[in-house]
Formats: sequence, structure tokens, C-alpha cells
Amino acid sequence: MQLLDLLILLRLYIAMRKQIIVLIAAVALCGGAAAQNGKKNKTAATVDTTLEAAVQRIDEVMGLIDKNYVQRANLDKVSEKAVVAMLRELDPHSVYIPAKEVQRANEGLQGNFEGVGISFQIVKDTINVMEVIQGGPSEKVGIQMGDKIIAIDGENATGDTINNSFVFKRLRGKKGTIVKLDVLRPGSATPMQFTITRDKVPIYSVDTYFMVDDTVGYIRLTRFARTSVNEFRKAHHELTKQGMKCLIFDLRGNGGGFLDIAFGMANEFLPARRLIVYTEGLRSERMNYVSRSGGSFQNGRLVVLIDENSASASEIVAGALQDWERATIIGRRSFGKGLVQRMFTLKDGGQVRLTTARYFTPSGRCIQKPYDNGTDAYHKDLEQRYLRGELINPDSIHMPDSLKFKTVNGRTVYGGGGIMPDVFIPMDTIRLSDYYMSLRSKGLINNFTLDWANAHRSDDIAGNYALFLQRYDSYNIDKAFAEYAEKNGVTHTALPADTAEYVLVREKHSNDYLHLILKAMIAKDLFGTEYYYRIMCDIDEGFKTALREVRGKK
Repeated sequence: MQLLDLLILLRLYIAMRKQIIVLIAAVALCGGAAAQNGKKNKTAATVDTTLEAAVQRIDEVMGLIDKNYVQRANLDKVSEKAVVAMLRELDPHSVYIPAKEVQRANEGLQGNFEGVGISFQIVKDTINVMEVIQGGPSEKVGIQMGDKIIAIDGENATGDTINNSFVFKRLRGKKGTIVKLDVLRPGSATPMQFTITRDKVPIYSVDTYFMVDDTVGYIRLTRFARTSVNEFRKAHHELTKQGMKCLIFDLRGNGGGFLDIAFGMANEFLPARRLIVYTEGLRSERMNYVSRSGGSFQNGRLVVLIDENSASASEIVAGALQDWERATIIGRRSFGKGLVQRMFTLKDGGQVRLTTARYFTPSGRCIQKPYDNGTDAYHKDLEQRYLRGELINPDSIHMPDSLKFKTVNGRTVYGGGGIMPDVFIPMDTIRLSDYYMSLRSKGLINNFTLDWANAHRSDDIAGNYALFLQRYDSYNIDKAFAEYAEKNGVTHTALPADTAEYVLVREKHSNDYLHLILKAMIAKDLFGTEYYYRIMCDIDEGFKTALREVRGKK
């Protein structure tokens, strides 16, 4: 940090003395678990004394700068950078959000935003509607998947200058305001015009749910948002009506969200009076979160899927269900985020998400992985796991005896760095052949599948998933895609006869995966997200292992 940055930061300290006490106290918290009460009081007194001395020093230095510095500085810009640098020194999850970014930063967890209600993808310099959000303004006026937006409020919306920021800026806006879209629909020669009144648009955190067979249901949760528990209950209700007795609950890639929503979600699976999680920090007394009666799925067989990108609230749920031996946890070691952030709103409308406590599973595990080597090393941890072989082989994971804990029935579990699954699923790396990686890097898979779906939206298969599956192979899509890829500079070269066996195996596996991903992407573009996962389950080892577990467990 430059000297000027530091001084501006210290001026910010003076203006926010009450928040500063909390900030500096958090530094002590980051060094270890919560201390004894007497030690807490002593530490707090030391922090307060240090703060007063620092403020006196700051006042003196800032006076010198104010009278003697060589030129004026952009104080807003410098102070923002200073705050970011300050929080970075505390821990990897204490962050500053400028006022202009607060609304967007919170949208994914609040469960709604204000806009027109579509998801989109820019393909070949054109805005393609990938999904029309149920209950949103675009659905009400008749916007459909596959539509291409060519103008917004009379302004051309195609070309190489179009990017995500361009679209967000023009489609999102305050409830009640109007936006006019010119849309080109597949099969129509002339553009269609739509007038959309912006409104609250729901953001769903239950990505998909469906019945795998007559008794096994599947629910995938992508985040822990304000609406997540209600969404889960709705999905559970629908699946129960279809005969669900067992559940695969997919938290892979779920980066977390609100602590109280994690508690509410775990409550759906546990009987009353079970400790789900507790939090504790230097200036945060221990708080226990104990289950209540009324959970929607307390008795059926349950498997929870996690991976290295499952974090925070996902780990609270997985950890509680593992400690109470309510569920079998399948996948790979989770991310390892066990810090609780509290939101502080600054006078200018910006926000500080400050770590104020650690959370612990019922057995006493703190899931937070170490961050002693700094934020950069912390965020490279997943890369290091891969290089150590941990994502491929569970024998590469070494946990000291000091991190051993016991479940309710005496089974050993581990803390100190994520949730260790009961059943390990290695990352599938052999699907990533050079050919496949070249296709993905150029975006050819997404472009081809969207073009194919758009060209067939008027066919009878577009409204009939069963018919789509029945006829899919007759379209020779793999051959058509290979020709498309070659035209775009990616050629699939046949391997020589003397190629090593493991290379041949990898090539076949990669080709099988490509075949399936093309089918799944087209199904998603034609029918929605659920059908992508229905198809990909055929090659998803985690899902297949979970299915065997719920079917075979006594």
C-alpha cells in the first residue's frame, strides 16, 4: 500500500471509530478460535488502548499531510482502495462493497432483482434469450427461449461492441419503468416488438428438481438465498406427490449464502432439539442454532453431494447432517469456509462484510481452512489440491489427529479445512482431451447447440422431451458438430494404431462425454435446465454413486 493510501485509510478510521473497534478486534479473532472470557476481556482492553494511541498518531500525521502534501489526491478512489487493502489484511472473506455495487452484489442472495426477467448469452455478437424466468415481466408479454434481441429502446443491440455490461445496463432498471425490445424469433422473417414494464424478478436458488425413478428424488440447490427454504419445500412437496421416499440433495458448486438460511435448510432434515451449528467470536458470544419440529424430510434416506466448490452454508448443512449421521456425504472435500460475515452499512451507502465469528458443527469442528500465508495463497488452495493429487486420490489427504472429532455414534470426522465426505468421488480429468479443450476454449459447443436448438424450435420434438430422446440419434448431431468444428478451425484427428492404451481410453471417454454434453445442451436450450441435468446424470459418477447409496442402504 502506498503512503498516501495508508494515510487516507487512517483518516477513514477516525471517521468511523465505532466500526474500527470491531475491525481491529476481528484481527485478533482471525488468529485462532474463540478464547476464554477472561482472556477476551484482557484482549479487548488491549485493543481499545492500541486504538486510542493509533488515533492520536493518525491525527498528527494527517495534520502534516493536510498542510504539506505536494498535491490534491482523488480521495474517493484512494480511500476505496485503502479499505479494500485493509480488509484484505484481516482474512479472505472480509470485503468492502462500494455503494454503486451493493444492489447487484446482494441480488443473488435476496432472491429477486428489478428488470425484465431473462437470462441471456451473447453468441456471434447477438443477444440470445436462454431462459425466460417464470413469473417475470418478459414471460408475461410473450418473450421466448431462442429469441434474439436486436434492438433495445431503438438502439442497435448487435455487433462486436455488445457485452454483458451493455445488456445489464439497458435491461435492468427500477420497477415500473418501460423498455422496448426488437426481437428476431427463429422461423420469423420480420422482427417482433415487445414493450416490457420492469418489475421484481425472482431468482431461483433451486436450480432443478425431478424424480430419478419411482421413489428417488433429486434436488439441486445453487445458493442459500432468502427464498431457498421455501423453494426447497415446494420442490419436496412436488416430488412427494410423485412418490419420493429417498432424496439426493446436490450442493456441488454451492458457494453458500446466509447463515440463518443454512440453519433453516438443515432443519428440514433433522428432528427437533438437534444442534445444527454454533457461532463464536472475540466480540460475539456463543450462539447455538437448534432444530425445531416441522422439517419436511426428517425420515427418508438422504445423500448430500458436495465438492471442492461447496462452501460456507453448504458446509454447515453437510457438517450437521454428517455429525448426526442423518445423511451420507458423497463427493470431494469441501472448500473450507467457516467464517461468519456481518453486514455493516457505511454512511455513503457502501457496505463492509466483516468477519465477526467462526462457525462450528455439532461435534465442535471448525471448517475454516488456514489462511496464515495470505489471501493469494488461500485462493490458490484448490489449485494446490489438484497438484497434490487430492482431487483424484483420497490417500493424498493428510489430516492430523488434532483435527479428529466424533459423530453422535462415535464415527471419526475431521475439521480444520472443509467437510470430508463419507464416500470419495475423484474428479474426472480424462474427459478433457486436447480436442475437447480446444472446442470449449473457442465456445464452439455453446454456439453450435444454441444454433441447432433455434433451427428446430418449430419441429414437433421441441414440445416433447420423450420424442426428442427417441429421435435424437437420427439427427447425426455428432457428425454435424465435427464438420462445424472443422469449419471453425478445430479438427478431430484420428489417433494412430500404435497409440498407448491409456491415451485411447482417454480419447474414447472424452468422445463419449462430448456426445452427451451436446445432447444435454440442446435439451437445456429446448426444454430448460432440468433436462440438462437429467441427461448429464448418465455420466455423473457422483450422482450414480448417490443413487446406489439411497437404493441400497438398509
